[in-house]
Amino acid sequence: MTELWNWRIDRAAPVEVYPALAEALGRVVMPLAIADPARLPTYAVVCDVWEAPGEFGTVVDCYGVPESLNEQRAIAALARLLDRNCLMADDTLDAGRHLLVAPDGTIRPVHFDVTETDDGEVLTGRRLCTLTHPGCRGWSRCHRSRWAPDSVNPALAAA
Repeated sequence: MTELWNWRIDRAAPVEVYPALAEALGRVVMPLAIADPARLPTYAVVCDVWEAPGEFGTVVDCYGVPESLNEQRAIAALARLLDRNCLMADDTLDAGRHLLVAPDGTIRPVHFDVTETDDGEVLTGRRLCTLTHPGCRGWSRCHRSRWAPDSVNPALAAA
């Protein structure tokens, strides 16, 4: 079985992202626009990188990632290589809650305001997921996550 990963990066040009992705994944990375399924190398991962409006406007989709690769280690390696914060989805299924992955490998839950536009989701208004915020207290989805409010996983993947 293969995986689909969807990440966001804090302002990185797609031309910088593709080689960093290849290094972070340890695989050949083929841009979606030129990937020919009949000619893909055996260990290739097909990726699409584009710019969207709002915070963390560089969007990365990776298709066909082997399940043997660890997503958190891969995104931490990418954040380190680009020296940029990255976002990945968390486990709450809340569209506004993400995991912020810092270049040092630290992972913490954060929230954004999400606005749907013709160009896709726009993220604005970043704030930490913390018990000091009313939306993260009590019976919120935040408590159903393995990434509870105020949790920080230090240097997960100085990979």
